Amino acid sequence: MDDLTGEFRSHVAVVTGAARGIGEAIARRLAALRMTVVLLARDRERLERVREDIDRDGGRAEVFPCDLRDDQAVAMLGLHVRINYARCDVLVNCAGIGMGGAPLHEMEVQDWDALMSTNLRAPFLMIRALAPLMIEQESGHIINISSLAGKNPLPNGAAYSASKWGLNGLTYSVAEELRKHKIRVSVVAPGSVNTGFGGKGDPGSFKDEAGKVQPDDVASVVEMLVRQAPQSFVSEVLLRPTKKP
Repeated sequence: MDDLTGEFRSHVAVVTGAARGIGEAIARRLAALRMTVVLLARDRERLERVREDIDRDGGRAEVFPCDLRDDQAVAMLGLHVRINYARCDVLVNCAGIGMGGAPLHEMEVQDWDALMSTNLRAPFLMIRALAPLMIEQESGHIINISSLAGKNPLPNGAAYSASKWGLNGLTYSVAEELRKHKIRVSVVAPGSVNTGFGGKGDPGSFKDEAGKVQPDDVASVVEMLVRQAPQSFVSEVLLRPTKKP
C-alpha cells in the first residue's frame, strides 16, 4: 500500500457491507489510501478476516458489527465514531440484498420490507447518524452504491429496482441539501457484478463471471471520487460491463 501524498492519513471512512464483495473491496481500497476504515456488517467473523488482511498490509481498520435495519444500533455507531474519531470523512453505503425471479404480486410483504429496510432505509439511517459530524467539520463525502437496476425496468425484480431508484433519488436530493456544507454526495450504479449477489433468480445476471464488473472495478471508482479536487464532484457514475449479458 502506498499513498504518495499522505493526504488521507488522518481521514476516517465508514463502509457498510464490508464483510464481502463490493463493500470489502472498497474498504481495502480506502485502507490502501491510509484512511482508518470502520467496517460494518452483521457478520463479525468475516469482518475480522477483512480487518486482519488490512492490518497485515499495513492499514488501519476497526470492526463494528451492526444491524443496519436497527435505528438504535446505527445511532450507536454514529456516537461511537464521534467519540473515538471526532470526524467522518467518507461514508460508503454499500450493504444491500437482492430478491428476484418472480412478479411483484407474488412477493411476500416481509420480503419487501426486508429489502427496503436494507437497501433504502439503512442509507437514510447512516446519513442521519454521520452527516451531522460532516456538517460540523464542513467536509465529507457520502457515496451510495446503487445499481443500473435503478435506471432501467427490471421485470421480476421490481422491488429491488424500486429500492435502487429510491436510493438514486435520495442521493440527488441529499447532495443538494449538503453541498452548502462542502459535503459531496455521489452515487455509483454498477451493472452485473461478480459477487454471487443476484443469486439463482437474478434476471439481470449472466453466467460468465469474467465478463461481469468486478468488485475492485467499483472500488476503483470510489477511489476516483474521493481523490477529486474539492471544488467539484461527480454526482453519478454508471459502471457497465464491457460484455453485454
